[in-house]
Amino acid sequence: MFERLSSDLVIQFKRYGYWLVLVVPAIGALCAWQIMNSTAPNFWAFFPILFTFGIVPVLDYLVGKDPANPDEAEQVPAMSNEIYYRVLTLMCLPLHLAILGFAGYAFVNAELSLFGQLGWLMSVGVMGGIIAINIGHELIHKDPKIENWAGGLLLASVTYAGFKVEHVRGHHVTVSTPEDASSSQYNQGVYSFLLRAFPHNFVNAWKLEAAYLKRKGKKVISRHNELIWWYAISAGLAVLFGLLFGWMGVLFFLGQSFVAAFTLEVINYIEHYGLHRRVLENGRYERVTPAHSWNSNYFLTNLALFQLQRHSDHHAYAKRRYQVLRHYEESPQLPGGYASMYVLALFPPLWKKVMNPRVEAYYQGEMDQLFRTTKRVNNIA
Repeated sequence: MFERLSSDLVIQFKRYGYWLVLVVPAIGALCAWQIMNSTAPNFWAFFPILFTFGIVPVLDYLVGKDPANPDEAEQVPAMSNEIYYRVLTLMCLPLHLAILGFAGYAFVNAELSLFGQLGWLMSVGVMGGIIAINIGHELIHKDPKIENWAGGLLLASVTYAGFKVEHVRGHHVTVSTPEDASSSQYNQGVYSFLLRAFPHNFVNAWKLEAAYLKRKGKKVISRHNELIWWYAISAGLAVLFGLLFGWMGVLFFLGQSFVAAFTLEVINYIEHYGLHRRVLENGRYERVTPAHSWNSNYFLTNLALFQLQRHSDHHAYAKRRYQVLRHYEESPQLPGGYASMYVLALFPPLWKKVMNPRVEAYYQGEMDQLFRTTKRVNNIA
């Protein structure tokens, strides 16, 4: 649909297209209201999941791909400094917290079956993965404190503050190597990946923060440890939900947090599956390039996710803001947007049938390196 338009026109359209991020909280608010007032609350409890993983993939294919890259000399400097794009991400913090509170109220007070309650937890958790973690991810990479701290607060709202430390200081350093638990290996199923990713990333965040504080000559257990602050905020939110809604409120907060973290780690699995940094003659890994992340250039989802799917450029240049991330045609390309790939990943035999040939084709002629890294990760696990 947009592939025939000029790059300048598409970039201008995208400027306002990023408001699609409001679709997720709008659906959350609508469904919470319907759960409280309609005669089919269980249906509305599942609707955000049906929309995200059923309707969005179809719309992705109908709308097509994004052909536009901003001009490096003129557009990138101007767009990078525009406050407008920063406001779009920062406004998501109060919006997400408001929807989370409304969703918790609906969970406790609506006449949902046990099945419906489970569906609502899953729906709110997926929405948390899209808003709290995705936008939190964008913000924690930025230097201004208002953005960095807003990212931390978004992650704290889903009890996944360790991501703020481990992702920036761990994942971005060791990405696409066996040492990185957030980089899935060739022929590894998603559930095997999750069993390693969850504990490793939690523990590694504490190790990285401890090492950082020791280099600064500060105590690990002190006010200087940012993880203590972020987890304290998560605990405070759990207490607040308990005071407002009782033990069911605490269950809701912890349940949606787990689903949001699960959603994040499945996306991590998708983003780097089977890709590896080659081992050089000196024994070191090659530097990170756009070749070490799967790219997906579907227009609609890219707008809604603030171009997270242009992951190749993000990993090669982590400080670039979402609005100026570029598409690399030479990067490995996913056959669908994140929503469709997420569903596929949950069925490992189907995932491997689709993705393994793509990995093998990408590394044609050097499969020895691919199996070498796979063997190393199995030894680590």
